[in-house]
Amino acid sequence: MAEQILVVEDDSSVRTTIVTFLEMEGFAVEAVSNTRDALARLSVNSYPVVISDIYIDDRTGIDVLMAARRQDPNCSVILMTARGTMETVMAATRNGAFDYLAKPFELDTLLESVKRALAGRDSDDDEVAWEELPETEMIGSSAGMVDIYKTVSRVAPTDATVVIGGETGTGKELVARMIHRFSNRATNPFVAVDCGAIPSALIESELFGAMKGAFTGADRDRVGVLEAAHRGTVFLDEIGDIDPAFQVKLLRFLQEREIRPVGASREKKVDVRVIVATNRDLQKMVDEGKFRQDLWFRLNVVKLDLPPLRERRIDVPLLARFFVDKYNNRYSRDVKLTESGLKALRDFTWPGNVRQLQHLIERLTILAPNDRIDAEAVQDAITAMEPKDGGGETLAETEADQIRRVLAATGGNKSRAAAILGIERKTLYRKLERMKL
Repeated sequence: MAEQILVVEDDSSVRTTIVTFLEMEGFAVEAVSNTRDALARLSVNSYPVVISDIYIDDRTGIDVLMAARRQDPNCSVILMTARGTMETVMAATRNGAFDYLAKPFELDTLLESVKRALAGRDSDDDEVAWEELPETEMIGSSAGMVDIYKTVSRVAPTDATVVIGGETGTGKELVARMIHRFSNRATNPFVAVDCGAIPSALIESELFGAMKGAFTGADRDRVGVLEAAHRGTVFLDEIGDIDPAFQVKLLRFLQEREIRPVGASREKKVDVRVIVATNRDLQKMVDEGKFRQDLWFRLNVVKLDLPPLRERRIDVPLLARFFVDKYNNRYSRDVKLTESGLKALRDFTWPGNVRQLQHLIERLTILAPNDRIDAEAVQDAITAMEPKDGGGETLAETEADQIRRVLAATGGNKSRAAAILGIERKTLYRKLERMKL
């Protein structure tokens, strides 16, 4: 049975063109020229898709949108206008419009939107069923993360210096904050410093402070990070980026627990715990003469190495759930993560680790079509976040090439190709259509 679509358009030529085109594509189309008739039909009937102009008569397409969604919360409403404004787009988005098309548009653009709306509605891609998440700041139950938890629980109550290693985006600062949270210093300051972001000429005054007149621009006494965190914890991120001249001074501080602000004549005692982090191999830097061996020995009391996300993919579902909940709450959304979407997240290699996953989920929570994070939405978002440097293949090009090769190998058998690719047949059809293959 053909899918029913309601078209609301006051311009007779545009209305006739849309209706004729959609009927040629196999849809059953009803059309009205005013909001009164549209609201009357929506009071007794529901439609999987409604296509409406925004500016019609004394009422607008927003009224049609709200009526359609009241009758069927799953109705996908596509709004059109030649007079789009930020206000109308925001009103459409807030009220749950599926898509928003600026006139004039290609009829193929409208068809693609209609097909996406119906694919989301008819999908057998179920929402992921979740157990209640425990209240925690660190997410993960893999063996590697459990080992991290055990080490944190042992080292947190002490004042031992900790080195946290791991790739960018693995959560090194979060681990440092957890150590502070469960330490005897938890009620005192936690101060984080990105050493890689501070020019070499300023790192000493940033950490140790400076006296008025110590250098050009020093118009007042300035308290350094170490003094500001007295009786608390200082987290020095990217410790491998500090230059050799300051490494000597940092070593002295760690030995004596005294600072001398730039321009001062005497030292001050400071009581802080130091936690450092790096994504570099400090032992290799020592071997190459780029990092002081005695400073490395002083820092390396307890070392934690955070595993990259690709080595703990068992944690991806928990992390995804955590971030979906977080951004649904932040942006007042109700986006659902589907089984195929979760599989796509698990299968990705995550070169940017947890931070990349977090940013991708935030993007999807805001922009996911039909408020569903499925495999196609994940792959599209990953493609959109890929750097475009003009060289090499994009993820989309690589995916298209793989699909071509699999189809060639199966003699064009789409069911067999979908099974080899590990996706549903309808997902393959959508990809082929989108890629114009």
